[in-house]
Amino acid sequence: MSRVAVITGGGSGIGRAIGAELVRHGCTVVLADIDAEAAEHAAKRLTDAGPGRAGAMELDVTDGPAVAQAYRSVRDEHGRLDFAFNNAGIGIGGLVEELTLEHWNRCIDVNLRGVVHGVQAAYPLMLEQGSGHIVNTASLAGLAMPAIMAPYTATKYAVVGLSLALRAEGASRGVKVSALCPSFVDTPLLDNINPGLPQTPASRRTRAQIRRVQRRIYPADELARDVMRGMAANKALIIAPAHARVLAWMARHLPAMALAVNRREVAAYLRQR
Repeated sequence: MSRVAVITGGGSGIGRAIGAELVRHGCTVVLADIDAEAAEHAAKRLTDAGPGRAGAMELDVTDGPAVAQAYRSVRDEHGRLDFAFNNAGIGIGGLVEELTLEHWNRCIDVNLRGVVHGVQAAYPLMLEQGSGHIVNTASLAGLAMPAIMAPYTATKYAVVGLSLALRAEGASRGVKVSALCPSFVDTPLLDNINPGLPQTPASRRTRAQIRRVQRRIYPADELARDVMRGMAANKALIIAPAHARVLAWMARHLPAMALAVNRREVAAYLRQR
């Protein structure tokens, strides 16, 4: 029987790449996205590639009851729910004094409450069937305390904490939980900082500026393969690529050095804005 997955934010970027990898392994995938057209287009391409198949669903992860209904409907239709990827997210950038409560609230609503809604929807279904794997998309920002994106950093730290706590609760009950913590990945999010929100100088940061921090922007399809390997090994934290693991280690064991790196980034930002 084909394994069944729901991926929020599945219409593009990391979500679509994970969906493609799952379909390549014969899974049935539901791509849920607030952009229904993007999800439908991605689902068709994935199904055409096979051997698994993909469907699309319009979903706003900030709507808790809608998320719960979405997961239940997938389970009811297919009889099971093997994987839940709570992946939808937005990028917020700017110094704290450049941001408004609107930035904070929107970031918390999508990046944190969206994951909470997915967990509250998927976890009981997986407990009921005695199996499943939840993967919550956090970020290297949830481990390495980057500045110039404080709301984003705060929500990603929270997603890491939520995932580790839930992992302990589900471990003896058949439900696995992992947090995905990549560094910059080549997705549309990089070109849409502060979406629908007041713009800051960080909104105009180019990929060339990102390469000051990360020489190569990691392709989403390579990250998706990292995710599959991390899930197969039941890793608590899936950190990729290799340099992200180095930075995460530095933030944990050499916090003064990590702080110095972030202070240099702030200084460079202030000179350029």
